[in-house]
Amino acid sequence: MIRILKQIFRTGIVSEPVPPVADPEIERIGVQLEAAIRQRFRRSMTIRQVDAGSCNACELEIHAMNNAFYNCERYGIQFTASPRFADMLLVTGPVSHNMEIALRRTYAATPPPKIVVAVGDCGCMGGVFGESYASHGAIHNVIPVNVTIPGCPPTPTALLQGILRAIGQ
Repeated sequence: MIRILKQIFRTGIVSEPVPPVADPEIERIGVQLEAAIRQRFRRSMTIRQVDAGSCNACELEIHAMNNAFYNCERYGIQFTASPRFADMLLVTGPVSHNMEIALRRTYAATPPPKIVVAVGDCGCMGGVFGESYASHGAIHNVIPVNVTIPGCPPTPTALLQGILRAIGQ
């Protein structure tokens, strides 16, 4: 044990320091987003993310918004598990027949003003699934949508831009 501790003290710290995030596009969007959230909500904005039948690619990009590089919480965006506390619904995927009732109930439980953002090509226009025996297609076929964010899947930067557009309306 003492031999290992001596080796640790001799070697020192071998990890590299974390480089600062210096993407000007993210910083520009972030400053606008933070100002819009403070102006409209006077606090942080809470988002309820709903998967209406997607392939989970859009969810991976939404989760990437929370990682250390994009860090959407520094701009005042937080996610919640309950639609009763949500300021915005972020809906992904084509609405499957099995998820239609759950999506309608989630929309009904969200307090006004209801902001709905359709994410990804499937959410915007049905994607490769379209309208079929198992799918209603786009989200606007089931609930009203304020803003669409196209892409398969959209990047976290595009998601932040879409959220900014939704707040600005």
